[in-house]
Amino acid sequence: MKQFDRISFFGLAIIALLFLAGCAATEEKYSAAAGERTRVIIYVWDGLRPDSVNPQDTPNLYQMRQAGVDFSDNHSTYPTFTMMNAASFATGGFPGSTGFYGNTLWEANASGKDAANKPVDFRQPVFTEDYAILEDLNQYLKGDLLLVGTLFDAAQKAGLTTAAVGKSGAAYIQDYKRGGMLLDEKTVLPLSLAQELQSAGISLPTTTPNAFPPGALALAPDNGNPIDFKAVKKLKDGVTFDPTDSSGSPYKPGLKYLADTYINYILPKKNPKLTVFWLRNPDTTQHVYGVGGPNYRDALRDNDRILGQLRAKLKELGQDGSTDIIVVSDHAHSNVAGASDLFPLRAIRNGAIDEIDPNGYSVSGLVRLADLLNRAGFVVYDGQGCSYLPGGVGIKIDGTSVYPTKIDRDGSICGKPGEKYMTASFKVPTSLPPKAIVIAVNGGSDYLYVPDHDAETVRNAVRFLQSRSEVGAIFVDSRYGQIPGTLPLGMVRAENAAGRNPDIIASFDYDEYAVITGVSGTEYSGTLLNTSYRGMHGSFSPLDVHNTLIAYGPDFRESYVDTLPTGNVDVAPTVATILGLSLINADGRPLLEALRHGPPDSDYQVVSTEIEPASAATGLTIALPTDPNGNDIDPSKSSYSIELQIKALGYQGKNYTYFDYAKAIRQ
Repeated sequence: MKQFDRISFFGLAIIALLFLAGCAATEEKYSAAAGERTRVIIYVWDGLRPDSVNPQDTPNLYQMRQAGVDFSDNHSTYPTFTMMNAASFATGGFPGSTGFYGNTLWEANASGKDAANKPVDFRQPVFTEDYAILEDLNQYLKGDLLLVGTLFDAAQKAGLTTAAVGKSGAAYIQDYKRGGMLLDEKTVLPLSLAQELQSAGISLPTTTPNAFPPGALALAPDNGNPIDFKAVKKLKDGVTFDPTDSSGSPYKPGLKYLADTYINYILPKKNPKLTVFWLRNPDTTQHVYGVGGPNYRDALRDNDRILGQLRAKLKELGQDGSTDIIVVSDHAHSNVAGASDLFPLRAIRNGAIDEIDPNGYSVSGLVRLADLLNRAGFVVYDGQGCSYLPGGVGIKIDGTSVYPTKIDRDGSICGKPGEKYMTASFKVPTSLPPKAIVIAVNGGSDYLYVPDHDAETVRNAVRFLQSRSEVGAIFVDSRYGQIPGTLPLGMVRAENAAGRNPDIIASFDYDEYAVITGVSGTEYSGTLLNTSYRGMHGSFSPLDVHNTLIAYGPDFRESYVDTLPTGNVDVAPTVATILGLSLINADGRPLLEALRHGPPDSDYQVVSTEIEPASAATGLTIALPTDPNGNDIDPSKSSYSIELQIKALGYQGKNYTYFDYAKAIRQ
């Protein structure tokens, strides 16, 4: 049964009651008939959009979706980043429960080294897709990197063998307490597994020895570099990624190594009962080349080939009838682009950006909030150096760039004489002045930290963000009270009781209907790592939020479309149910309706609610992205608010929440 409602901020108490209702209800158990017989493989296709699954590019996955369970209304955890959702897969929790805010977060008092054994400057916001950096953070947080229990820990305590394989950081956080086997792009754990692989003639990631005491492990003379990611093709400017390139995904060789080692050695020799197998494609290929092009399709085909290889090996081992495979993406993906009426698409010819072409490619969408806030008089840092992104910061209709190219003649601005730049360096200093803002740039959303928690600074920053049309929905820590036009972080389950959350999370604006290279969905993005990304995620766009979830195996129904709302927070509770484990602190639910002999859809109630703040921010001057100084304005708009759509699902007295989208409303 579904009901629909629309309420203001004053109606939030209704939703709160839904969250808290019925805790004493008894949930029927739907574990496997014989827990010992079932193994589960969670196969993560990073960044896979549901509409990318098709018979041509992904025939194996398409067939699996037809034969198994297709979760047609699945939801990524917001903010829709890899590491945020890796924590959700690990625990079944939202960030408000886990206390984890990757991909890039700011924890200035931590210390340590990265996987390459290089010291990390934690004064700057740090990118967490690195097992060693996660371990540094875990040490600083006294072993509580995640504030709730993990699926892997529960499995290991029950005597089950586990394996985490694939993307650096995302694989490691599944088993950050190191109770099982890990093979990622930067290391192998434990030492005994690394030595065993070497004895079998299998190469190791080149930084593997750094995980152990000096002298404990040395690479074989013929080890080479098995994680052999190829160079990404760029335009003649040497910076902008070339979306016309069709040479294939650059990440396939490294992913082949990971897949071959897991499928041909770890799976048959070590027989893990629980695996998270996480491949960075199609995500990283989409980041550099965009969604919809030939290399994106090549990445899809390669992941699907690996799925076919995995299923063939399970059949060879006689394990296909006792293995559940869950294919899930951490989030979906959009193309990076600004409003097309301000920044029309352009052709790429002879390795350079050319004339306006409605069938061309984006030359806009990258936003550096630190620069915009600095121009408005704020004391702000984002931990990044000078930025030069000629193909992404915006080429206007007349062919001029939003940011002119400058030259650091003497090295006093960027640190290198003669360096080209468009925005200056905003590195975090050793000592922060009062009322400073530190931005962790993440992509489709940015995190703003106000170290001294100055309420005036927060309110002024929020009002400025509301005035910039590149910025979408804004959420603020509840300690600052009700700020017009915004909603509290707790409303999207992103406020943490231990205080680990940023003060402000700002989603960038998006257009879910805009089309580039035949694919719908564009968004503005933060200038992450001074890289000219063409694809991004992390926003509150419905296209970033609604991601892929497909399940197949002995515990799942056959040829079943699950139309109930589901989420990445539900994966761990579902696997725990299948394996007969307890995961008591999860925010998500076991997807019982998708299991054999599970309850019918009619046993569930779904309430869909659109929420807006109690009052809008008014009297604003809305600046267009064509001028970072705010001189180009939209005279037709002067107010800002948010529309947030939530689904609350009820079952046997318990209620669960899912977030469809949040959109800025400027009028």
